[in-house]
Amino acid sequence: MAGRTIRAMRFGLVGTGYWAKITHAPALAGTPGAELAAVWGRDQAAAAALAAEHGAAAYQDFGAFLDSVDAVAFAVPPDVQAPLAIRAAQAGKHLLLEKPVALSPDDADKLVAAVEEARVASVVFFTWRFNTEIRAWLTDEQARGGWAAEGWSGGAAIWLGTSLAEDNPFNTPWRREKGALWDLGPHLVGMLWACLGPVSEVTAVAGKADVAHLVLRHASGVTSTVTTTQSAPEAAAGVTVFVWGEAGRSLMPAELVDSVAALRTAAADLMADAESGRLAQPCDVRFGRDITRVLAEAEAQLTGPRP
Repeated sequence: MAGRTIRAMRFGLVGTGYWAKITHAPALAGTPGAELAAVWGRDQAAAAALAAEHGAAAYQDFGAFLDSVDAVAFAVPPDVQAPLAIRAAQAGKHLLLEKPVALSPDDADKLVAAVEEARVASVVFFTWRFNTEIRAWLTDEQARGGWAAEGWSGGAAIWLGTSLAEDNPFNTPWRREKGALWDLGPHLVGMLWACLGPVSEVTAVAGKADVAHLVLRHASGVTSTVTTTQSAPEAAAGVTVFVWGEAGRSLMPAELVDSVAALRTAAADLMADAESGRLAQPCDVRFGRDITRVLAEAEAQLTGPRP
């Protein structure tokens, strides 16, 4: 009996900016079982150029773009992503989303509702969660019972970034407007959530420029801290994430994270979920919504009236 030919999952890419070019397009074009079939962007010339580079088709009409694919990957600002992702879910397309999934709890709730109603698979690309070394670190600590907050007393996550430097390719309008809280904060809060359990409360304090300090209380009762900025001097830049307790410190291996390899893993996870019918996973749209709620509460404290 002849073997059954399994068609590759056709991905459409929404976005044509720097992150789409250096991560999404090459990752999707090189993921086994996936095909980068279509590109759509607000800049039609850029969409045509990116599509041509990877042998995909460029689309001007978003509806026609959706009709040509099985899944949609997003590399656009979160306020652009949310309404387009809702349309994609309503069209029955599986979603590979960027963080944050939205900039308000209301928009995040609408996206979750669309995904659940359509019964499509979703993965949010929290880069660290799809890195091989960091996944091994998480698995090792989970085996020791650490991530249930049994044996860990707290944690800290610090990301001093430089993306607001004038010549940085990530110095984009939405990042200048929303700051490190919304760009780097999802990674930090998301990792501490994975380490110590769900966040039940956040207290936020603003520093100079876009510096944000968060104290997180987890449902287990333990606490952790976040410090982040996009305007750090180059000499101070870097990432440190650790949990601590009776056993000492456990430091996340944050060095040399390959974003293309991580996105290939995220795409593979999405394809596996879609194939099996599994509609929930640790980094799905519901987790993205939960992180959005924490960040929105922190932002309200940072921008609201001070006593």
